[in-house]
Amino acid sequence: MALRKAGAYSKKYARPYTRKSKVKSKSYIKTIPNSKIVKFRMGDIEGFQKNKFPIILNIKSREKIQIRDNSIEAARQFLNRHLVDNLGKDFYFEVKIYPHHILRENKMLTGAGSDRMQTGMAHSFGKTIGRAALVKQNQILFIIAVKTQKGELDARKMISSIKSRLPCSVLVEKIQEE
Repeated sequence: MALRKAGAYSKKYARPYTRKSKVKSKSYIKTIPNSKIVKFRMGDIEGFQKNKFPIILNIKSREKIQIRDNSIEAARQFLNRHLVDNLGKDFYFEVKIYPHHILRENKMLTGAGSDRMQTGMAHSFGKTIGRAALVKQNQILFIIAVKTQKGELDARKMISSIKSRLPCSVLVEKIQEE
């Protein structure tokens, strides 16, 4: 089945009561789908920890929104691939958000005679179909650290091209250490 559009989930920002417990009888959600995000830290991790990158770009969300894990992974893959192609190993890239929120769907049948087979909204808690990150306004989504001004220009170009992969508008904040 195809993904439902984001409007089915993003209208309500309040976190629903979706308890996952080790005790099976106390858990509302029986299974949690795996996160699609493969890696969170890429590039020269040791160099970043030793403060070898003077230019740090924080990519922030301008609005309060839910971002699905497949959207975060698509942006991560795009940025990482282009950073490796353009800068080699002279960068650090980190995903700062994690999809904790569990998306649910009340699956309905369609077609002739399907109205007699459904329970309707009687037990409409829904089955788990995916995960999302609840992002606040001005929360950091990604961090990119580079060594040179040329690297910063390349990173800014790539950031402007990931806007189609994210459901929110982004703001780039530059932190320059000396």
